[in-house]
Amino acid sequence: MNKRQRTTSDGLAILDRRHFHGRPARLRVLAEATLNAQIAQEIYALRARAGFTQKQLAELVGTTDSVISRLEDADYTGHSLKMLQRICAALHRRLEIHFVPLRARRQSA
Repeated sequence: MNKRQRTTSDGLAILDRRHFHGRPARLRVLAEATLNAQIAQEIYALRARAGFTQKQLAELVGTTDSVISRLEDADYTGHSLKMLQRICAALHRRLEIHFVPLRARRQSA
């Protein structure tokens, strides 16, 4: 007997079902892209709140403004722990890393 999928108008549920459900490799790529975007956004927000330009932050960190620009790009994948620590120090922040369990995917009925 075939199970019929419930219809939904939830766009995220539709995208998940069509592109990610049952595709662990795609889910890993999505998780990595999400993390990179979050890191980029956090660096930008901290810099902006501190009132620094990219060039000013770069000088404090000991790098160039183009490096800061790359770090603030959501598509950048080369974040290093050392550079993140230097940015945090320049912005009077502490970097914390947490290892959390993977969320189990909800099973459909």
